[in-house]
Amino acid sequence: MLESYVTPILMSYVNRYIKNLKPSDLQLSLWGGDVVLSKLELKLDVLEQELKLPFTFLSGHIHELRIHVPWTKLGSEPVVITINTMECILKLKDGMQDDHESCGSNSTNRSTTENTKSSVKPRRIQQAAPTDPDLPPGYVQSLIRRVVNNVNIVINNLILKYVEDDIVLSVNITSAECYTVGELWDRAFMDISATDLVLRKVINFSDCTVCLDKRNASGKIEFYQDPLLYKCSFRTRLHFTYDNLNSKMPSVIKIHTLVESLKLSITDQQLPMFIRVMQLGIALYYGEIGNFKDGETEDSTCHNKDMLGDITGVEDETRIDMPYPAQYKGQEFYSQQEDEQQQGWVSWAWSFVPAIVSYDDSEEDYLGNDLTSTMHQQKSQTLKDPIVSIGFYCTKATVTFKLTEMQAESSYYSPQKVTSKEVLCWEQEGTTVEALMMGEPFFDCQIGFVGCRAMCLKGIMGVKDFEENMNRSETEACFFICGENLSMKGLTYLTNSLFDYRSPENNGTRAEFILDAAHHKETYTEMAGMQRFGAFYMDYLYTMENNSGKGSANQQDFSLGKSEDLGIVQEKSTKSLVVGPLDFRLDSSAVHRILKMIVCALEHEYESYSRLKPDLKNENETILNLEEVASLEEYIPTRHTSITLLKCTCTIFMAEFNLLDHLLPVIMGEKNSSNFMNTTNFQSLRPLPSIQILVDKISLEHSVPMYAEHLVHVVSSLTQPSDNLLHYCYSHCYLKIFGFQAGLTSLDCRGSYCLPVPIIPSFSTALYGKLLKLPTCWTKRSQIAITEGIFDLPNLTIQATRAQTLLLQAIYQSWSHIGNVGSSLVNEALMNEVFQTKGVKSKNPLPTLEGSIQNVELKYCSTSLVKCASGTVGSIKICAKAPGDSGKDKLIPLLQGPSDTKDLHSSKWLNESRKPESLLAPDLIAFTVQVPQYMDYCHNSGAVLLCSVQGLAVNIDPVLYTWLIFQPQKRTSRHMQQQPVIAVPLVMPLSRRKEDEASVGSAPLTKQQSYQASEYASSPIKTKTITA
Repeated sequence: MLESYVTPILMSYVNRYIKNLKPSDLQLSLWGGDVVLSKLELKLDVLEQELKLPFTFLSGHIHELRIHVPWTKLGSEPVVITINTMECILKLKDGMQDDHESCGSNSTNRSTTENTKSSVKPRRIQQAAPTDPDLPPGYVQSLIRRVVNNVNIVINNLILKYVEDDIVLSVNITSAECYTVGELWDRAFMDISATDLVLRKVINFSDCTVCLDKRNASGKIEFYQDPLLYKCSFRTRLHFTYDNLNSKMPSVIKIHTLVESLKLSITDQQLPMFIRVMQLGIALYYGEIGNFKDGETEDSTCHNKDMLGDITGVEDETRIDMPYPAQYKGQEFYSQQEDEQQQGWVSWAWSFVPAIVSYDDSEEDYLGNDLTSTMHQQKSQTLKDPIVSIGFYCTKATVTFKLTEMQAESSYYSPQKVTSKEVLCWEQEGTTVEALMMGEPFFDCQIGFVGCRAMCLKGIMGVKDFEENMNRSETEACFFICGENLSMKGLTYLTNSLFDYRSPENNGTRAEFILDAAHHKETYTEMAGMQRFGAFYMDYLYTMENNSGKGSANQQDFSLGKSEDLGIVQEKSTKSLVVGPLDFRLDSSAVHRILKMIVCALEHEYESYSRLKPDLKNENETILNLEEVASLEEYIPTRHTSITLLKCTCTIFMAEFNLLDHLLPVIMGEKNSSNFMNTTNFQSLRPLPSIQILVDKISLEHSVPMYAEHLVHVVSSLTQPSDNLLHYCYSHCYLKIFGFQAGLTSLDCRGSYCLPVPIIPSFSTALYGKLLKLPTCWTKRSQIAITEGIFDLPNLTIQATRAQTLLLQAIYQSWSHIGNVGSSLVNEALMNEVFQTKGVKSKNPLPTLEGSIQNVELKYCSTSLVKCASGTVGSIKICAKAPGDSGKDKLIPLLQGPSDTKDLHSSKWLNESRKPESLLAPDLIAFTVQVPQYMDYCHNSGAVLLCSVQGLAVNIDPVLYTWLIFQPQKRTSRHMQQQPVIAVPLVMPLSRRKEDEASVGSAPLTKQQSYQASEYASSPIKTKTITA
């Protein structure tokens, strides 16, 4: 009978997780076709052991469980399992923060692990499988596979709660249903066939609501906050590809989820709790807590704490005392892989793969002798890790930040309520989160989105700047824009997903995956990522390779091999982040909202999850021999992070209102927050002057050793470590800025900008710094540098009229002086002088001062005894631009160096052109400064100052006095005309002058000033360039 084969399988699953079930009653009900079980208690210990989470279940129960088995149509209709109201409450395990600091022996852990795994296996129901001659084993195997592959699971009203301190996080899903589908993702009764080794499933989630509330000391919630997520529906597609009909594990697994609309809401009281939950996720993500439980090895935990790495590039150093870096433990570590599970974040996720795609081993007991032998034969073969692709896609996401106020209730016993007001909104389109893994030696995660923007809503701190009655445009409310519009970009964020009709899976072909690190970097470049998304792209790649260099090493290749046949395990972690063209507008509304969010985030008193041990060197460290040192020289695992910003525009407006004195002290930790509310009416200021900054590219690179503590302990114990080993004991940071330029502009009442007035022409610069890891391990080596930095500036020019400097001063004072900004700070005359009307010549054009500095190199170094700084300045020039008699601008030198001053006393020097004689001319200033770290130390090395200054010429000209005494004067019958432009460069291209012109005296100002950096200031004295 079919019941003899199918019933034990269903009973084993039910009995595994539910308490106090009578197998006889369950068996009789199943044979009848329907089972209804009420008020069931879950086996919490089994759930904790199988999930391997750092949480403990406080309670778990099912209100009603229904199982429907269509015995007469078992080959064409699915088995339906329905759960009505399932509720579980979890909390963080007690003492989890201390777990990662304990240490146990490997042998004890291994034996305990085996006992734990054996205890997890379910108690099998003693039911003999009869042998029916009418049902051949092949038919039974095929039928059971069809039944298992088409089981429908329906959960109505799923409630999950997490409690910690005063936080209550609850997730409520009204309905979730999992069923099998066909090629077009429609509900169907399907099975794997020899011609189509594919199984597809769909999970639909309806009305998912996430709440985050605060409870009091008695555990009650005094008032309820707005839900973080309210009634969100999404669907998940699962695609399994098998190698053959007898494969128990799929070779390719794809699990992709699509959300059409995701609307999140966070209040000021929820923000600290939300950050706390995020910190918990990060702590689990990096393995700071919950790395391992009793019976799980500690070495494997430490070795794999970098499986996902740190996005910011700051290392998460392991805390296990190990005498040398982890790669030398590779042979011992991988030899344990057959018996032990790695307990990193990826390992935990990986442990669910067999559970969600295959039925349990215990099923073999009910399939007959022939079938059991077949399964054992399949299991005896070396299993290959499947390729797993997990994706999350969101068409449009919105995050709204709200400020709350208490609302009094009429009844004393009624719960308190709060009213919320929206102040900030973040909109994001075309979001993609994809992860690809094959075993633990290969993991890749890509995150990107097409476009985003941030907008101001309503009022802030009593200032009603964007209330409905203000009639302000959406363009004014938007202060951050990045990327492109989804309607223009298309559905590129869904490329190769299960929701893309062009993907291989939706066209009957098998997908190909790039699992080689070198090929991956060649394919998924920054340019390719920006072409797909446009706003943001991140690619994280972790690989574990052997020294043969033949791509990623499979887990079984290590676990099944002999330790002496293996070389050094080479781990690599690279993170690449790219941000596309962005426009950031910092006005009063945006600044106050951002700072208010920061103030709300700081209003919490939660204890940190991770407790760092002091950086103390272990005196019992093992000294490496020469062979081990040579192996260490060959390869040291590092984490590399690269961040690139392209085409950035930042506009800093004059403050229209200023309440920073109520926000900055809280951020600086000087005083507690006060709910200040402004009472004055808001009036927008137009035209509104601003500073506009354009940057072509910003590149930041950071590298750090993957196992810094182990490496430093080893290298610091060597008598004479090589420069290569010392190099990897530092964290290195490179910052490069290309095409930085700044100017003044103005926003009119129509929302358009006037022609920018350049202040700083385009220039590039670079900065390098390194920091020694665990400096306490190097106290006996005073010659080792603790910090070191290098700054390089090839050329910097600043040019401005007196009116422009007055406007810059007014913008600065609007932010530094508290209160509302009056129109007296910026009068019409000053605006007219700064922003000249195009095509109209000024009767009295203002002189322009221009300063230039070239070839600046600064170096800094500090050791345990001294601090030292040195640097050179190639040249400094300050001149004034004034129109000459011939109509050309004349350059009046005010300061120049280096300059040959031997003939300065003669009139000949005044009439000569002061071009540099040679590119090899000495630097204007060269200096070296050294001071001891501790001035009162009697044996300090003393202070040193060395300085060399070349000739410097100063000319005091009347044009300088004219520049200083300028005062704006109101003009009649002239109104400011502003012309909107898009992407206007701040430096206007002009033809190069043939010769430099210099004049001692000032001349009548008759020609409109030039915005080009003067030829005089940009003479080629040892000019350096930075290439991207």
